[in-house]
Amino acid sequence: MSQEPEIMESQVMWEPDSKRNTHMDRFRAALAGACGIRLANYNELYQWSVEFYPDFWAEFWKFSGIVFSRLYEEVIDPSKGIADVPEWFKGSRLNYAENLLKHKENDKIALYAAQEGKEEILKVTFGELRQQVALYAAAMRKMGVKTGERVVGYLPNSIHAVEAMLAAASIGAIWSATSPDFGINGVLDRFSQIQPKLIFSVEAVVYNGKRHNHLEKLQNVVKGLPYLKKVVVIPYVSSREAIDISKIPNSLFLEDFLATGKGDQAPQLEFEQLPFSHPLFIMYSSGTTGAPKCMVHSAGGTLIQHLKEHILHGNMTSNDIVMYYTTTGWMMWNWLVTSLATGASVVLYDGSPLVPSANVLWDLIDRLGITVLGTGAKWLAVLEEKNLKPCETNNLQTLHTILSTGSPLKSQSYEYVYKYIKSNLLLGSISGQALDIGWFFVQWKFTPWDCICAASWKPVWGESGELVCTKPMPCQPTHFWNDENGSKYRKAYFSKFPGVWAHGDYCKINPKTGGIVMLGRSDGTLNPNGVRFGSSEIYNIVEAFEEVSDSLCIPQYNKDGEERVILFLKMALEQVFSQDLVKRIREAIRAALSARHVPSLILETKGIPYTINGKKVEVAVKQIVAGKEVEQRGSFSNPETLDLYREIPELQSF
Repeated sequence: MSQEPEIMESQVMWEPDSKRNTHMDRFRAALAGACGIRLANYNELYQWSVEFYPDFWAEFWKFSGIVFSRLYEEVIDPSKGIADVPEWFKGSRLNYAENLLKHKENDKIALYAAQEGKEEILKVTFGELRQQVALYAAAMRKMGVKTGERVVGYLPNSIHAVEAMLAAASIGAIWSATSPDFGINGVLDRFSQIQPKLIFSVEAVVYNGKRHNHLEKLQNVVKGLPYLKKVVVIPYVSSREAIDISKIPNSLFLEDFLATGKGDQAPQLEFEQLPFSHPLFIMYSSGTTGAPKCMVHSAGGTLIQHLKEHILHGNMTSNDIVMYYTTTGWMMWNWLVTSLATGASVVLYDGSPLVPSANVLWDLIDRLGITVLGTGAKWLAVLEEKNLKPCETNNLQTLHTILSTGSPLKSQSYEYVYKYIKSNLLLGSISGQALDIGWFFVQWKFTPWDCICAASWKPVWGESGELVCTKPMPCQPTHFWNDENGSKYRKAYFSKFPGVWAHGDYCKINPKTGGIVMLGRSDGTLNPNGVRFGSSEIYNIVEAFEEVSDSLCIPQYNKDGEERVILFLKMALEQVFSQDLVKRIREAIRAALSARHVPSLILETKGIPYTINGKKVEVAVKQIVAGKEVEQRGSFSNPETLDLYREIPELQSF
């Protein structure tokens, strides 16, 4: 998430290039030339884009150079509000993959791929990428994958993931992914809802210096997905000869799968021409109130939103080399890969950012000439804690932008970056979610603070308030999977404020700079170190232990806005809380979900608050732990339990 640094006005940390020769400036000039609209600065452009949003998106469609086979008849029906989920660019036909593969410089590098523990960096040119995507797509068609069917990846951040995704998109199939660190339950909670026809996976991954075998997990995942027709296993760590896939039904190696698409000559790349609103990606909510919601994002909406962020806000060009430290299951992966549409090169890194040393990403920047680095705020804080000074150990000459998200960027992290990493780069703290597969707040090249780029509301300057959006946006989910009447969709976004999108975050607008400070979630979603998940995912595992009768999982925030997860256990009758139980619960959560889901603290409690209608109450306990009062105690069936969470010694030092 995005957070503006608390820095004195006289303390300038970064200043823009005074020439003002950016895509944003050229876009304003194009508006003046084509429409006679003269906008003096960013603020005027922003205000115009909100008030006349159909015109803004129509002009950006032209400016961005989107490839299409049929032009739209109407940008949007202006009588429709955001809660109507209006159709954008009605009548148009295009293909997401075609827009990413449109660059004809065959020898230009499209993808670099680096793995932990491997010296070799793989390179794929745009020409080679087109050939591989054509081969994947031909094999998918051969096995009967059709437009609208689901293809999924249980994959690391690798070239294979990009190739498989683009192939699925080229034929109009819908792509969804989780990373290998997700356990069996976490994967099935997601994939079982969308009934995929084809899955790609690997036999093992390497992380933090250790090999993690993946085949047993894959085998159990496949058992829980009865609609699968094929399981494609990619030799990733070991050679094919060392991998036994005989126990996995309908499985074959990638080489054999691709061979089915080969004819007498190399297959030609074909792009299905589809409506702007055709489904492209299925992303997932965190599962706060049950199974994760399956959010369907359109090909056109994803493309035009990402292009706006890459071109206007990021000033990205074909000269850029972009890396975001991410997994395939995080929306940042989708955002990263879309940057191919600008002609930029994409760097895929799989492994720990601290192994073999904490300089691994900085070394990669020097080696490849990376210009844009994206990361989580926590990683920068870890480097500071380790007293790392990349400016003394690395050149970093090409690096001009660092993007940070996942959690608020601490004030001292700004100072650390400019003092010990590089003094003349843009540090952008950006904020968005899988809900909109884009950003509500994002950097741009001519202000050191973050700018509102998608939301529109009545601002409460200097005070905390709900982050909402009142105007339609092309990147909002078109629908939820298995939500025929749209009730889940409306409840998720529009039940709090009818007709207004409630994002679920609290934020504050700085009245002096217009920058944004993110204050945390306004719902029960957990988000430690940028890893979003719901408490129900933890409950499903913990409450299977016979020693545990009930549990409560909440976030706790420190003064810097960092979040950690606390799990409270209410013991079953005649059962005793012990560190052995804590250890077993940690191991179970790590195995079923991932290491990132494991709570920071597991403590015993004698009671857990419930509402009168039987709903477990997390928000009230979160407030009490933060030192706040809960005024509406009348809605609780056991309000006395709230007092159990006051001034718990183990929580005071955070």
